[in-house]
Amino acid sequence: MADGPVRAVFPIRLVVLDLDGTIIGEDFEIGERTRAAVRAAIDRGTEVAIATGRMPSSAMRFADQLGLTAPLIGYQGALIRSMPRDGRRLGRILLHTPLAADVAHQVVRWSRRRGMDPHLNHLERFIIRADDPMLDDYSRFVGARAILVPDYDVIDHPVTKVLAPGDEATVASALADAQREFAGRAMATVSHPRFLEFAAPGVSKGRAVRWLARRLRVPLEQVMAVGDQHNDLEMLAAVGHGVAMPTAPDEVKAVARHVAPPLAAEGAGQMIETLVLGARSAAARPGEVRVTSPRGAA
Repeated sequence: MADGPVRAVFPIRLVVLDLDGTIIGEDFEIGERTRAAVRAAIDRGTEVAIATGRMPSSAMRFADQLGLTAPLIGYQGALIRSMPRDGRRLGRILLHTPLAADVAHQVVRWSRRRGMDPHLNHLERFIIRADDPMLDDYSRFVGARAILVPDYDVIDHPVTKVLAPGDEATVASALADAQREFAGRAMATVSHPRFLEFAAPGVSKGRAVRWLARRLRVPLEQVMAVGDQHNDLEMLAAVGHGVAMPTAPDEVKAVARHVAPPLAAEGAGQMIETLVLGARSAAARPGEVRVTSPRGAA
């Protein structure tokens, strides 16, 4: 995380968007207003990228719908791929930071003691116990066929991520304990109110966005990032134009420069219109919510 707020500089040359809870809801659809705003931003020369906790192959269809060409940040930044070319299904790996196998096993045991039943991800593979009752729900969410194992003890190689699902109260109470327990051994964060996630130490969307900005030669002051959960905190703090969704936890809003209108009103699309496309003086549409700036940005 940066030492204090990053200065906000216009024009914005890179926009980084979270997916779930930010530009897609439970229907997994991107609204037309958001699509139009992204297309207009790209037409003006602004780079647009996705940063998600999902595996890249699960996020690829959303990047395709938006017409993105910038590298795709997956697994909280543990895996970054180029966008595919020439009809290929996946782009090449640009950065991969896996979690050590022994730590992954420790995370599994710790999560089970807390009443959570974890599963693993490695690269584009979704690994889950064959008898997990949530198998079909997870497969539908990630859009990938699962690799079934009798138990995770058979995994003897590093993995990209461990996801420990639970009810909202369990996940909320476990986060701080997980961060203390695995300090220096694994990164722990919440990507969804019911998902506690673990990756290698140092992994975060913030680190990934700094990497991407360097690659694209865009100063962090001219980067806008939009997110809604704990796993977006480092990303919003790392850039000049951090935007939190109104459903974000208070600590995430505290590091953001703006709070967007809600997902139902395509708040991320509105922020692109306002900050990237320069629609500051445009009249609000009926029922539209004006953006707020918790850090008093100009």
